[in-house]
Amino acid sequence: MSYTIAISPLSWVSVEKAAAWHEVVAASTEHDLPGEQPPSLKQVQAQLTTGGLDSRRLLWLATGPDGAVEGVAGLRLFDSPGREHLSELELYVHPDRRRRDVGSQLLAQAVFAARVEQRRSMVGVAADGGPGAAFCEAHEFRRVLTFIHLLLDVAVADTRAASAAPPGYALVTWTGTVPDDLAGAFAAAKNAMNDMPTGEMDYGEQHWDVERVRAMARVLADRGDILLTVAALHGNVMAGFTEIVIRAGEQRRALQYDTAVVPEHRGHGLGMWLKAAMVRRLRAEHPGITEIETDNAQDNVHMLAVNQRLGFREHRRSHEYQLDVQAGTR
Repeated sequence: MSYTIAISPLSWVSVEKAAAWHEVVAASTEHDLPGEQPPSLKQVQAQLTTGGLDSRRLLWLATGPDGAVEGVAGLRLFDSPGREHLSELELYVHPDRRRRDVGSQLLAQAVFAARVEQRRSMVGVAADGGPGAAFCEAHEFRRVLTFIHLLLDVAVADTRAASAAPPGYALVTWTGTVPDDLAGAFAAAKNAMNDMPTGEMDYGEQHWDVERVRAMARVLADRGDILLTVAALHGNVMAGFTEIVIRAGEQRRALQYDTAVVPEHRGHGLGMWLKAAMVRRLRAEHPGITEIETDNAQDNVHMLAVNQRLGFREHRRSHEYQLDVQAGTR
């Protein structure tokens, strides 16, 4: 008897469906990334039910003959100017249900949807040397960027750079949404992210304004996450910033979000100063957080050097893969 898999769209995320999705993601993480802490059910549920910034998400479940959810896929469709061509794939198959064409059928559904949405490119991340990387290569995805993932032990981080401000600069901090009097300067500084290394990825550009930075903070707040920002002011100009997110219910690890220094203010040690000040802030305000995770493109040698000076150490590697949606897959 043939093995039949049913692929169905998930238009409404019930508690039961979220739990099934989480079970697949958690089992895949534990199997494919030994030692990595999988996301909690609360974190997965928040991701599935909270709208993303300038994007929307399509979801599918793959169900086996016994009614069990064997795989899940999500396709994020970006809608902001400069990124309307892009889609981002998230796909997991339960380790006990692999080698049954589940992943290929989920991918086929996602590719069809991307074509309908007139997307040019589909990108996704897979761990170096893992089954996800082999899957991507077997389905005509092209490796376009390598990420180095790093971990920092907060207790032993070298924060001496935070002891004195570079001449002419002042430190400001906030939690959640940027204060009104800093919003315009912060939005301008955010646009410095557009020169980060993206390898051969068809990434496009993100354009930040006051409403968009506020919208990003709302997305994180709706998920129950805590957003911490430390920034450098030079007069009325925001010269740089760094962001940390503590996910809802997280007891141990914080995630590094954006860090950027405006081009005109580079060469003054602002990146190191800001990140060291953030570590000191974490120690004071969130003593239960013991480590920070970040990732840098392999080509981003400057930020890698800053992170290594602070005490970050390489944890693992992953690769960004990209598919020409119109060309299709095998």
